[in-house]
Amino acid sequence: MKKLLRIFSFASPLHANIPLYIAFTLLGIVFSVANFAMIMPLLDVLFNQLDAERIQTLSAKPEFTITLDFLINYFNYHFINIILTEGKIQALLFICLILISSVLITNFFRYLAAIISAKIRLKILRNIRLEIFKNISGMHMGFFSNKKRGDIISRITNDVNEIELTVLHTLRSLTKEPITILVFFGVLFMISFKLTLITLIILPLTGGVIGEVVRRLKKRAVESQESVGRVVNIVDETLAGIRVIKAFNALNYIRGKFQKEVDYHQRVNMSIAYKNELGSPMSEFLGVLIISGILFYGGSMVLNGPSDSLTASEFIAYIAIYSQILNPSKAFARGISDIQKGLASADRIFSFVDIKSEIQDVANPKIISTFEKSIQFIDVNFSYQKEDVLKKMNLTIEKGKTLALVGPSGGGKSTIADLTSRFYDPDEGSITIDGIPVKDCSLESLRSLMGIVTQESILFHDTLFNNIAFGIEGATQEDVEHAAKVANAHDFIKELDKGYETVIGDRGTKLSGGQRQRISIARAVLKNPPILILDEATSALDSESEKLVQDALKNVLKNRTSLVIAHRLSTIQNADEIIVIDKGMIIEKGTHQELLSHEGLYKKLSSIQKTV
Repeated sequence: MKKLLRIFSFASPLHANIPLYIAFTLLGIVFSVANFAMIMPLLDVLFNQLDAERIQTLSAKPEFTITLDFLINYFNYHFINIILTEGKIQALLFICLILISSVLITNFFRYLAAIISAKIRLKILRNIRLEIFKNISGMHMGFFSNKKRGDIISRITNDVNEIELTVLHTLRSLTKEPITILVFFGVLFMISFKLTLITLIILPLTGGVIGEVVRRLKKRAVESQESVGRVVNIVDETLAGIRVIKAFNALNYIRGKFQKEVDYHQRVNMSIAYKNELGSPMSEFLGVLIISGILFYGGSMVLNGPSDSLTASEFIAYIAIYSQILNPSKAFARGISDIQKGLASADRIFSFVDIKSEIQDVANPKIISTFEKSIQFIDVNFSYQKEDVLKKMNLTIEKGKTLALVGPSGGGKSTIADLTSRFYDPDEGSITIDGIPVKDCSLESLRSLMGIVTQESILFHDTLFNNIAFGIEGATQEDVEHAAKVANAHDFIKELDKGYETVIGDRGTKLSGGQRQRISIARAVLKNPPILILDEATSALDSESEKLVQDALKNVLKNRTSLVIAHRLSTIQNADEIIVIDKGMIIEKGTHQELLSHEGLYKKLSSIQKTV
């Protein structure tokens, strides 16, 4: 119940609509019952069941009271008077008109209830999706390293869709269906208290059997949703790596992997279907069993005559009304089972809503709008899952200087860039910007001082204009073109059919590697940050593209504080200081010429690259 209440808490500020939904549902049910109540006077007229004594009894005008008996007696008063004054044909017409009006009003209230239900349901879905996306997009980078993208996508799509069904079935199963059953049983008690009491004694048998079926559903529902997440993840990885898959003739492997997961998902869902589909036929069989008992017992009461005070018209109306309880009873049973499936999805969704990012602003963080002096690493230790990456790291990035990091792969160079941007926090030590610990700065203001260009150009399925102006509000065409010119991208963009309005495809697949990288540089130029981080910005390019990108970088690095990570030493020869890192420690530092002047790792790396 706590989970259901939490799901409905996302309907805020629509809570006022839930009582309205219940009210419209109740009114629809009341008028629906009235439709079946018309059966009794209709049968009495058709089969001449109204003798003189009964007409005399019903023709007296009742005194006004706020009770159901008054409404029934008042209807009978008008009905009998129509028979007496205008004849039975007019009485039949009167009942038919009442019946048409009642059905019209019933469906009008059902429509209003359905509209409110849709409003509540869609509001909940919207708010849940927004909450998940907001929370996940704010998570630390380590979260995305440990989670599969397919699983994240599955929770935002498939699991939230299951929540929609949960809301729908909850509104019906916990409000509409119980109200329907209660109102109909109320009428049945009015017709025959004795017969209805016997029915209620037998009815719990149905609930007990259905309840046992429902209890077994939840575990398999969780397994089904987890399997969907793995299926989506395989599809995501396949689409992202289709070039590699084809190049290594791994289609059969990836297809086999996909089939194995899909087969497992089928088995789990079949298990759910066995239990889920059992509820309806079982409840229907038990319902027919009960109705057969009612037919026998109620028929006996009619045949026994006045002693049991149940007329033939009342008994037929009783059967007609009771038959209407079967559908809401089955819907209630099915709804409860579907709610269990939805609650399994709710567990997966709320685990993402409740998770907290390890990288968060402190209370009352400092807002930094300028960079004046330096960034410092002071005795910084860092590890990924107990694997040491940085050990007692001490370095300073001074304003207006270019600091280059070189060394073997896995030495910790990119980690320094990530720590500078506070994508991660160090295990020990501190990182400061102008003497202020970055942990005390607001994340937004800290990252507003930095522009990042990575080895892998992260572009979006959008126009070139929007990719360059990404995150910059109010960027003009002139601003974007200026940034593209600085990044040596303007010329190739103008040659495209739609120029800056060209859509570049998923992750920029319509562009070459060098073109993508220059768009990334243009994006950093437009942001115009005082600190620029270049993480292997040219290592994946061919010689011609590298030359164009290097020329662009020279334009960008002028009068700017820069942290440059490079494998190709030709790109950092003009750096103010080069730091050589190996196994998480600084082993050399100096200018290009200083490092070449003595035997060390830098000179060794330089010699290797010259011979290649």
